[in-house]
This record gives sequence, C-alpha cells and structure tokens, in this order.
Amino acid sequence: MGKRVILPLVNKLIPVITDEHADMDKGTGCVKITPAHDPNDFEVGNRHNLERIIIMNDDATMNENVPKKYQGLTREAAREEVLKDLKELGLLLNIEPLTHEVGHSERTGVMVEPMVKKQWFVKMRSLADNVLGTQKSKEEKVHFVPSRYEKTMNHWMEITYDWCISRQLWWGHRIPAWYKDDEIFVGMNPPEGEGWIQDEDVLDTWFSSALWPFATLGWPKDTELLKRYYPNDVLVTGYDIIPFWVNRMTFQGEKLLGKRPFKDCLIHGLIRDKQGRKFSKSLGNGIDPFDMIELYGADALRYYLATDVAPGTDMRFDEEKIKAAWNYINKIWNASRFVLSNIQDLKELNFEALKPEDKWILTKYEKCVHEVKKYMDKYEFNNAGASIYEFTWNSFCDNYIEMAKYSIDTTSTKSTLYFVLTSVLKLLQPFMPHVTDEIYSKLPIKEVDDIMISKYPKYDKKYIFEMEEKVVDDEIEFIKSFRNIKAENGMTKDIKVMFDTNDDNDLIIKMLKIKDSLITKPLGIKSYKVFSNKVKATIFFEKVETEAEKFAKEAQVKILTESINRREKLLSNENYVNKAPKKIVEIDRKKLEEEKNKLKTLLEEV
Repeated sequence: MGKRVILPLVNKLIPVITDEHADMDKGTGCVKITPAHDPNDFEVGNRHNLERIIIMNDDATMNENVPKKYQGLTREAAREEVLKDLKELGLLLNIEPLTHEVGHSERTGVMVEPMVKKQWFVKMRSLADNVLGTQKSKEEKVHFVPSRYEKTMNHWMEITYDWCISRQLWWGHRIPAWYKDDEIFVGMNPPEGEGWIQDEDVLDTWFSSALWPFATLGWPKDTELLKRYYPNDVLVTGYDIIPFWVNRMTFQGEKLLGKRPFKDCLIHGLIRDKQGRKFSKSLGNGIDPFDMIELYGADALRYYLATDVAPGTDMRFDEEKIKAAWNYINKIWNASRFVLSNIQDLKELNFEALKPEDKWILTKYEKCVHEVKKYMDKYEFNNAGASIYEFTWNSFCDNYIEMAKYSIDTTSTKSTLYFVLTSVLKLLQPFMPHVTDEIYSKLPIKEVDDIMISKYPKYDKKYIFEMEEKVVDDEIEFIKSFRNIKAENGMTKDIKVMFDTNDDNDLIIKMLKIKDSLITKPLGIKSYKVFSNKVKATIFFEKVETEAEKFAKEAQVKILTESINRREKLLSNENYVNKAPKKIVEIDRKKLEEEKNKLKTLLEEV
C-alpha cells in the first residue's frame, strides 16, 4: 500500500492497492483494474476512491483518453496495436490462452463492454424493508405456493441494492424526466415553458411490468375495477423471475396503493429436456409447442403441462406423456359418443329409481369432486388432474359405462350418465377447454349455453351411498378375478359356473355373459374357486394338460415337497425351536402352512 507503478504506453503513475476481490489462485494474484469498464472493478474503485477513466466512445472505438495513436480504433484493432507495442518495448513476457467470464449479447453474440453512464435509480432500502415487514403478517403477506419460495423473495429484499431503472432501448415507457440547462423536472406531464428536452431513455422492462396488477385496472384513477380486483387473487409465474418481477410488483404495490398486489403467488418450475437441461438455441434442444399441437392437439399439451408435476417443480419434457394425454382425450370422446347416442330422448333428469350401480358411480363422483376441490384450493393441479383421471378412466369409462349398457333403457341410468358426463366435462374444462366445450355443446340439456360460464361442480353428500358403493366395488373385484382366472387357465367359453352364495348376482352374470353357463350342482370335472369379500363361485371347465404344464406342475410339487420336509425336520428340532429367535421360528411355521396348502391345491386339482 502507498506504492505506485508506471502504466506502460501511457507513462502514468497509478496506485497499488490491496482488495478482497483479487483472486490469489489466478496468475500472480496481481491484476490491473478498470473502474469505468467493469462492474467488479467499479466496486473496488469505490472502496479505494479510484479515478474512473472512460476510454471508449459509445460505438466501442477508442476516445481522447488514450494515446493519440489508438484514438478512433475499434477495440479489437486497439488490442492488437497494444500487444505489438508492448512486444517492441520488451514488456510482453508471454501470451497464453485463458478461460474467463465475459458477457456477450444474446442476440448478436458480440462481447459486451460495460461503461459508466448517468442512469436513474430507485432507492431500495426502505421499500425492501417495508416488504419484509409485511411478509411477517399472515393476513397482509404474499402467500407463496410452495411456501419455500418466500425465502427467495426475502433473501433478495435483505441484500437489495439501489435499482437502475433506465435503459438505452428503442422501445418501452419513456423516462418521465425533462432537462433544461442545469434544471431537471420529473413528473407525469411535461413542464411548462420552452426549451425542455425529455430524457431519451426508457424504463426497465421490469419496472413497467411491476405496474401490471393495478395499472390494468385503471390506476392511478380510483376506478371500480381497481376497488373490486385489487389486490388480485393469485399470480402464476416461474421461480426464476421472483427477484425481477414478483419482488418489484410487491414493493410497488405496497408503496403506491398501500397493499400487497396479490394474495397468493403460485410458482411453477421450468420445462427442461429429458437430460434436465434448459431449452436453448445453442443446444438445439428446444421444442416447438405448435409441433406438439399439430400432432396431439392443444388440449393434450395443455393437460400434460398443467398436471405432470407438483407446483414449483421442474418438468422434464416427455412426448410420450403428451401421447398418454391424447389417449385420455380419446377415451373421453368415446365415452361421450356412447352417452350422447343414448340420451337424446332425455327430457329431464330423474334419480328416483336408481340402481345400485347408479348409486355407485354417483358416490365415486362425489368423492372425486371432494378431492378435486381440496387439491384445487391448494393449487395442486397435478393431484387434481390425477383424481379426475382415475375417476373418469377407471370408474366411469371402464366400469360404469359397461354396467349401464344393461340398463340403458331406464330413465335413472340415462339421467346418471348425463349427470356424470356433464360434471366430468366441467371438472376437466380448465385443463381441456376445447374438447370439453365441443362435447358440452352437443348435450340435449344445458344449464347455460357455454361451459365456460357454467358452475364448477360442488360436493353434494346426498349422492353418497356407502352401502351400494361397497357392494358394487365387491362385484367389480369379483368380475376382475373371474376374468383373470379364465385367462390364466386358458378357459374357453365352454365352462359351467356355480355360485356358492344366494345373493343377487344379476349384474355379475350379465357383465360376464355366463347366463347360459349357470348350474346348481357340482360336476366331476376340473374346477377353480373365484371369490371376493361377499361373492363366491366355482368355475368348472375341461382342460387338456400339455406336457410342458404337466412337467412344470411336477417340478413345483417336488420343490414344495422338499421344502416342506426340510421345514418339518427343522421345526421338530427342540434345540432350534427353543434357541432361535421367536420371530424366525414363527415365520418358518407360517411358511410351512402356506406350502402345505399350495401342495394340497396342486394335488387336489381334478
């Protein structure tokens, strides 16, 4: 400290300083700094009261503050001349390639040259402290979803620095400042008098964007829209622009209107490629949404983007999932065609003579609505979408529509079909606006002409039938088991079925198409038991055992026999039973019982 060195080529004495910014692991640890042409050097210069010398014109050519031979040269040409002159003076020791961080223009790829310029700033400390204070109040704060992103807002408010709001661009809101000699006037309207010149700079884009929550409602006038809609209910945005946009909307709203700009701030993640990389032109990994829309439709893409991941989570783009959404939409189309073709003569809804399966689907539907409401209120659109999907695909399409085919002539079933389809369309409308609107327009009975202005479904406990739900759930489980057993054992249509219970099995018989196969007495042929919690039946069938099946069966019998013998011998050993851990002994006993039952089943099959 206190020493000076001569700057070559300029022959000027400059001070030697020490500063924490110097990186001792790079080179010699000594570095020449330019306080007027680098943000970090600017801060170092402020700490040490260094002179800020601007050496470039606005077109990046050298100005009058450099030796005359370099004046007017481009920065690239000047660098070459400087190298040549240093070499001639014997001051150039070595040239080696270095990897360093230098900003480049995103549009042109040209290196950016920082320069000291007069700019307009917003003094931030008091504004930031005001926001930090408000965020401590549960009633007045901005609530982030997920809540962890509130830390991002608070962090930036805590470390904030004065905000440069002027930009040298051709577009934007022009700075409301006028100059005349040494006078400066700032205001909404130009000052009176001649000779005033307005600043040619425009406001930072984020400054303009931060006005959005209230400027769109007529502010600065105290309009009815402003009274009604400010603060807004929710802002949806990405986590990457919380410091740039969310923070600035918040402190501007609180400063100018005295209130937070929105109650909730829903944060979504970024869409990345399958490798987790951000989409970029240089990587060539971007996806054109119009290509996806052309292949699968806008609703499939929208549904996928809205429901694939939890709030605040990055998404890895997967075209297969858009295909799955497209298949889901096709499922809804097909279900709608069936319903519409069977309810055209329906004049009014009548739920007086509901069948058990009608009550079952209404119960499943109401429980779905209850779940969806819970998830939507928490902005968990992925979970809401999953609930609607599960109900629509499995309960409604795969089960109820198949059941309804056997009672389609009844008013209760038609009414149920209409009611559930209409309600599903309303549940899905925010996720699939085009498809749902098209199907809704074809309904014979409508509460309103446009689904967008219809009422979103609400939970109604009068359509909860717990007993019927359990009965039909059990019947569905039985039907699945029956079909699986038929498939696994290669059973043909030539089977006989005997129900072991006297319950009303009419729906099961229709769904399985076994009306002509029912018997009341057992036959002396191969059989298989099928049962759920309440329904039990025996399937009788003829089956010729192949050599491969016979060999596999014999091998299984041998393995089970050997294992049973081993376990019985082990458990007959008192030393083992008394000294081994009780849990281990109990497991052996349980497995022995299971293996005996399996062996008995194999040997008793006729």
